[in-house]
Amino acid sequence: MIRAAVIGYGLGGMAFHAPLIDGVPALELAAIATSRVDQVRERYSEVAVMTAEAVIADPSIDLVAISTPNDSHFPLARAALEAGKHVVIDKPFAITVEDGEALIALADARGLVLSAFHNRRWDGDFLTVRALMESQRLGDIRLAEFRWDRFRPEVTTLWRDRPEAGAGMLADLGPHLIDQALVLFGMPEALTADIAVQRDDARTDDYFELTFHYGQRRVILAASRLIAARRPRFALHGTQAGFIKNGLDPQEPWMRAGGSASAPEFGVEDPANHGTLWHADGSSETIVSECGDYKRYYAGIADAISGKGPVPVDAADAVTGLKLIDVARQSASEGRRITL
Repeated sequence: MIRAAVIGYGLGGMAFHAPLIDGVPALELAAIATSRVDQVRERYSEVAVMTAEAVIADPSIDLVAISTPNDSHFPLARAALEAGKHVVIDKPFAITVEDGEALIALADARGLVLSAFHNRRWDGDFLTVRALMESQRLGDIRLAEFRWDRFRPEVTTLWRDRPEAGAGMLADLGPHLIDQALVLFGMPEALTADIAVQRDDARTDDYFELTFHYGQRRVILAASRLIAARRPRFALHGTQAGFIKNGLDPQEPWMRAGGSASAPEFGVEDPANHGTLWHADGSSETIVSECGDYKRYYAGIADAISGKGPVPVDAADAVTGLKLIDVARQSASEGRRITL
């Protein structure tokens, strides 16, 4: 049994890491580092609650999952690796490319598993898109749009809305969208970006649209906090057919509400949100969404630690995403397309 601890019990720790670790048989949720003791006790009465320093110093802890404000990812991960722990880091993997590369070098030197929590590879809608592309039913994709819209016009006092390192929407949602694009299409030839602050009194970016250029193909990654009538989550247009998919994967709201990641209905999407495949003759058919399962990420982490398989998300993939975010900021600042 691999003993795991979660550092941080905000949204990430509460709705993702803790229930997923708890749902993987090869892992034991042994500890949570947080000041929210009562909230932990409501769900995990037997789990130890301690400080981050105590977690890192505990020789019985094998794996540490870091789900804290972005600017703390690097120092916590470095300390955990130096203490001989395997480490999972929530997105963004690090604030800078240099920090990300330093963590990879440290993990390699210590022979430890290090991974970015890019769980959205196991969204049901993304798995559906991936399978549809592999089936060749769309033909050659010429335009793909990945959008993650929200309507949150109020500016909060949370770290995401404070003008500090790692804040803003591009750092928050960009890593997931970029990772999904890289998994499906690989590295683009060029990148064009538009990044803006649109809400009244906002001090961090709350809108972005990135265009990845692949020859004739364009892949658009976009997010905004001012979209009340949400656009399709995925829209793929190929030489033979098109696919439109609305709604977000149901796993997050399920776990936020206290649902078990081991329940039979976990990851099963409401049929009302199933996507539509549009044919060239104007006819259409419903494509039933695949069942999403973030537990596959942590099962892969357990296998990697045990020497039974590769790391489910290579940390180098996350650093590539950080590099593309840097290029996106340069493109938006200079108002030009940048060749990679």
